[in-house]
Amino acid sequence: MPWWKGDMRMNGIEINDVVKRYKDVKALDHVSFRMEEGKIYGLLGRNGAGKSTLISLITNRIFPDSGCVLIDGENAAENGRAQDKIFCMSEKDLYPRSMKVKKAFKLTSGFYEEFDEEQALHYSEMFGLNVKKSIGSLSTGYRSIFKLIVALSLNLPYLIFDEPVLGLDANHRELFYKLLLNDFEKHPKTIIIATHLIEEVAGLIEEIVIIDKGRILLQASSEELMEQGYSVSGPAQDVDAYCRGRTVIGIDELGGLKVAYIMGKADEDSLGRLMVSTISMQKLFVKLTENNAMRKDG
Repeated sequence: MPWWKGDMRMNGIEINDVVKRYKDVKALDHVSFRMEEGKIYGLLGRNGAGKSTLISLITNRIFPDSGCVLIDGENAAENGRAQDKIFCMSEKDLYPRSMKVKKAFKLTSGFYEEFDEEQALHYSEMFGLNVKKSIGSLSTGYRSIFKLIVALSLNLPYLIFDEPVLGLDANHRELFYKLLLNDFEKHPKTIIIATHLIEEVAGLIEEIVIIDKGRILLQASSEELMEQGYSVSGPAQDVDAYCRGRTVIGIDELGGLKVAYIMGKADEDSLGRLMVSTISMQKLFVKLTENNAMRKDG
């Protein structure tokens, strides 16, 4: 039995005032937040927002300039005890290209006691992955599938998926999400999905962390986030009047019509002839990261 199975300190991942610079670029700017155990998180951000840098810090690939990352209360940096609890699926290749897929599964079972080789072979059949092929001979999509299967076959406390479905067709993406949820129900753990394909994961994630330009814009449960935002639409002058004093995160205009995206609760008494609608998670994300700040109108 892995040593952490008897460890009662399974209390999540904490990012404490982390700063990371690359020469003159501040990739992470005093970032602080916490991810609890037993939840599926969406780490959402545009390309270059800081998602991959943050994941690299959590997984001990790089080190912060200041601040720290804690895994179950222990510093993640150069800490084998902490890192034994985590696996990250990313674009990075961890296996020799000449190695056969089946051999890679066998190798993984030697490194991770909690790797289910039989399950990996079963998932390979479901995805149509030929385990007799070398990893280097696989298409881009099937190399991603191979990495996903490795991650899905590991029963560890923390799984991180960095842009997991790039290169996968619609059927394979749907199968991945289904298997991920099935595994989560059988073996609850903390799952972090870093992606910009927001609508696809909207039904999976319980809590959302939005990062942009190295800063955390928002952290909330999916339910809370969707309750916080709405849109109003109608004649431009009516929309402008309604928006005064409210937190507006974006505006779309078409001719004399305007749509305003607003954080907060809709005031039914002030709507007049305006139409009010909910905002999709994708639209909310786009508008928040377009402006990189919420502003008060008026």
